[in-house]
Amino acid sequence: MADDPGLFGPRSVTWQLHADPMMWIAGVRALYLQALHPRAVRGVRQNSAAFRLDAQGRRDAWGRLMRTADFVGTLSYGTTDAAERAGAAVRGRHRRLTATDPATGERYRIDEPELLRWVHCAEVDSYLQVLRRSGHPLTDRQADRYLDEQRTSARLVGLDPDTVPGDRAALAAYFERIRPDLAGTDEAHQVDAFLRRPPVWGPLVPARALLWRPVADLAYAALPDYAHRLYGRPAPPPATVTRRLRTAGRLLRVVPPALRWRLPPRHVLRAVARLGPGARPGTFKLSDSAAILDEHDTQGDPRG
Repeated sequence: MADDPGLFGPRSVTWQLHADPMMWIAGVRALYLQALHPRAVRGVRQNSAAFRLDAQGRRDAWGRLMRTADFVGTLSYGTTDAAERAGAAVRGRHRRLTATDPATGERYRIDEPELLRWVHCAEVDSYLQVLRRSGHPLTDRQADRYLDEQRTSARLVGLDPDTVPGDRAALAAYFERIRPDLAGTDEAHQVDAFLRRPPVWGPLVPARALLWRPVADLAYAALPDYAHRLYGRPAPPPATVTRRLRTAGRLLRVVPPALRWRLPPRHVLRAVARLGPGARPGTFKLSDSAAILDEHDTQGDPRG
């Protein structure tokens, strides 16, 4: 439907948050964090086109990143049908994939709930941590609402929403439980090397050093201390990292949204064209979110 607001809609926290330009840095932080789960990163390494060579000896590194951005954008701003179809496609692909533990020979499915839950939690935690530390005006209550909303995204990748943390306290408890399972494995260090120097066409190597490396370095620095210890690479003190995130946020947010949203995959522009100018995301819309959330609580979830 032309006026379908999708799974979240313009009045959701997700709608405002996912349009922020710091989402790119947050997404790279999520990749770093996800790689610290040995079974999860093994599944990525053994199945992702970003790490396997094709028939011409090429790796589809940037294609992998863009497909991930496209999936998140479709769930956030696409129609309900488009989001459900995207989720079904991801579940179908994951159902067919397995990974093998080289130490034990165990073969396991990569859509195990434990692994899907880890990927989801590392992702939403990264979005919240980076955006809030970079100056996005998100209150604690709005952060909790965001995590509750993202249970819908968890459902689309194959998780029972009731098993997914729905507020900051539950998310913190989850990370406390999972930390003993995390490790800086060889596969994690390979992901680290990939993120610091993703393969590019020869003439673009200087641009990678100038444009990409600062993004990867800031995303790595924004990880929690235990992640730095597992990777074995130091990072600046947290206060320094927060200052750098705020500087990056100020610089990126002065770029006019209409210009930023023209970059692929352009989901925000399509959503605004579908729903009208009132659907434009903006941090200013969070200022009256208390009233919106109160209305949500009294009338029920507008997503139906």
